[in-house]
Amino acid sequence: MEAICLRGGRVLDPASKTDLSADVLVEHGRVSAIGTNLTVPAGTREIDVSGAWVTPGLIDIHVHLREPGQEYKEDIVSGTTSAAVGGFTAVCCMPNTKPPNDNRAVTELIIRRAQEVGKVRVYPIGAISKGLEGKVLAEMGELKEAGCVAVSDDGLPVMDSQLMRRAFEYARTFNMVVIQHCEDTCLAHGGSMHEGSVSTRAGIRAQPSVAESAMVARDLELVALTGARYHVAHISAAESIRLVRDAKKRGLPVTTEVTPHHLVLTDEACAGYDTNTKMAPPLRAARDVQACREALIDGTIDCIATDHAPHSSVEKDVEFEQAAFGVIGLETAIPLTIDLVTEGKMSALDWVDRFTSAPARVLGLPGGRLEVGGVADIAVINPEAPWTFTKEAVVSRSKNSPFLGQNMKGKAVLTIVGGRIVHESLS
Repeated sequence: MEAICLRGGRVLDPASKTDLSADVLVEHGRVSAIGTNLTVPAGTREIDVSGAWVTPGLIDIHVHLREPGQEYKEDIVSGTTSAAVGGFTAVCCMPNTKPPNDNRAVTELIIRRAQEVGKVRVYPIGAISKGLEGKVLAEMGELKEAGCVAVSDDGLPVMDSQLMRRAFEYARTFNMVVIQHCEDTCLAHGGSMHEGSVSTRAGIRAQPSVAESAMVARDLELVALTGARYHVAHISAAESIRLVRDAKKRGLPVTTEVTPHHLVLTDEACAGYDTNTKMAPPLRAARDVQACREALIDGTIDCIATDHAPHSSVEKDVEFEQAAFGVIGLETAIPLTIDLVTEGKMSALDWVDRFTSAPARVLGLPGGRLEVGGVADIAVINPEAPWTFTKEAVVSRSKNSPFLGQNMKGKAVLTIVGGRIVHESLS
């Protein structure tokens, strides 16, 4: 493994509050030195990254890799390659595969495949219930022993309150985080977009934001009862954010994430019937988007996660109400959110935190730091790099994104995992 020296970048490490111009030397898979004008061993590859940010590798705690069972949409090779292009060095994959990741065999398959063919680190998330059916708890102890870092029935909410209580109790026993897809399906009633004036004009069956916030409210009371660690996936509604903010003030062990698309798009995007704007939770009203941005800035929302959800044209090239929910997001997470920094709404350190040290803290993952002696999982980000997100350039096997054809600013130009370059686009 060759030694690498990243010369003259802006080193940003939220965990240590580091923000300085320096060189970073990587040897034998670890960061061996950080400083100015470093002397390096003979044969070291020296890379000029002046003008770029050198950060811990980004961590996405919410992706769908689709393997096993739906490899026509995505697999571990294509999904982790997409992650590397986006600057991510680690991803957590959700359990709604076919078969679902509700047992040791599936967990071990994912880990083995990731080690064999993956570009980045993969941490499986196991199911809360067997078959994701919300009826019987999965064997959480077995899942954790096999390598799962949390449990979730993502894509499907746990509607049974008693089962959710038991899930919290068992998860606490194994010190696991419960991640909930917050949606009261009775209130959502099969709605394909956010309920409001736009859905009325478009004539699309819709669901109110209370379908999300009602579930958040129920779960928070169960957290107060059980003391279990709880994470709200892809939060999208202003009322849900208020509930989480209040719960944190009460000292409850709750965290949450927001997706880039819920920070930049409103339900107006659905008015053109583009099925790439159909996602769960749905794109909300402008007040909800503003609430999400403010909560991310003030830390109420802990981290950014893409909810990378690949679907083929088979699921998307149909009528809006018949289309699958979901959007890819690994390759566009940086440019869709970096404006928070360039427009002065958020410090660079805080922005990096939401992608690195914060997700690591939420799930207790390794990584999320850039320090001497630490594993060299590193992202080099050019915050000003202009580029166009074209269908031809998408690395993911699926192309379901509402941002195709858009001009972007900001991208990962180098991604290093364990001292090995897994993505490079410096030119």
